Amino acid sequence: MSRQARQRSESGIYHIIIRGINKQVIFEDDEDREKFIGYLQYYKEIARYILYGYCLMDNHIHLLIKEGKEPIGHSMKRIGVSYVAWYNRKYDRVGHLFQDRFKSEVVETDAYLLTVLRYIHQNPIKAGKEKSVVNYKWSSYVEYIGQNKIVETGFILAIFAEEHERSIASFKKYMNEQSDDNCIEIKDAKRITDEDTKKMIQKYANVKMATELQSMERIKRDEIIRRIKGVEGISTRQIARVTGICQTVISKA
Repeated sequence: MSRQARQRSESGIYHIIIRGINKQVIFEDDEDREKFIGYLQYYKEIARYILYGYCLMDNHIHLLIKEGKEPIGHSMKRIGVSYVAWYNRKYDRVGHLFQDRFKSEVVETDAYLLTVLRYIHQNPIKAGKEKSVVNYKWSSYVEYIGQNKIVETGFILAIFAEEHERSIASFKKYMNEQSDDNCIEIKDAKRITDEDTKKMIQKYANVKMATELQSMERIKRDEIIRRIKGVEGISTRQIARVTGICQTVISKA
């Protein structure tokens, strides 16, 4: 199956998530984080993208970025290849470090730009790593309230107010508000064990063994199969495995 084309942003701004393969930790220590930020800075000069925000977590990264003189995918590949090569040398490993394809969403309005930035800055709090955004060292929040290094802070702050002190005060207030911002996330596919699948079938079919579906009247059997297929995390192959019924029959039910 071909991949779905990545949605293009009219504004050129994207919220990007890069994750370690199999949820692997991608930052073992502060040197690793500094190195990744260094590559962000280095390729910023080459690709001319604008970075509005970031947050480095243990096994994933959030970026709020405006495409520069090359497609955003090219810029992400540059950064990823360089960091992985350095990481593999440091830890004497080979192979992939990041999931094959980064996840992204377009950011088309000022309102959503602020929402995404707050979501990014609050990631460590929602993950239970810190109690306040100001305490987390590895996000762009510290650049907004102090000295900016790789982040373009002026554009965001100007949305809050023209006068600098007022904009900083409004920025802090907004970023620290309790929120249920709904932005893209990397969600793990839910998996249900064979044993739990058997128990569901036993319950729905009122039988002692899942294999009893084989001898059940077809209409009733297919109704139960359809109900089980509707449960997130259960595949037709799994149902076939625990019931002994042909996968083709299960697919057609």
